Amino acid sequence: MNSPKKVTGIGGIFFKCQNPDQLREWYGTHLGLPTNPYGASFAFRLADDPGQEATLQWSTFAETSDYFDPSPKPFMINYRVENLEALVAELKQNGVTILDEITTYDYGKFVHILDPEMNKIELWEPVG
Repeated sequence: MNSPKKVTGIGGIFFKCQNPDQLREWYGTHLGLPTNPYGASFAFRLADDPGQEATLQWSTFAETSDYFDPSPKPFMINYRVENLEALVAELKQNGVTILDEITTYDYGKFVHILDPEMNKIELWEPVG
C-alpha cells in the first residue's frame, strides 16, 4: 500500500549569525548568491513535474531572533509538504509537538513542529 507523500523536498535553510546583513553580503560577493534583504532564493524544476518551477529559500537571522524558539538551535529547516492539514492531524495523533496553528499566506501554508531533539521544523505547503 502506498502512503501519501509527506515531505516533498527542502523549502528553506535558515540560520542565526552575528550580523545577518554583512553575512548575506559576504555570500553574495564571494560565493555569488543572489541575495536580497530576505536572503537568497534558488529556483529549480520539480523532478516529478519538470514544467513546474519551485524555490528554496536561504536566509540569515540575527543571533537574538526568537523565530527559532523554543528550539535552542541556531538553525531551522523548512520542508516542502503536501496536504499540510492531513499531515498535522497525523502528527498530532502520533504525539509530535505542534507549536502553532496552520497559517496561510499568498505563497502557501505553514506550521512549526519540534523533533525529539528540540529542532524546530517549519512545514510549508506551497501554493500550486
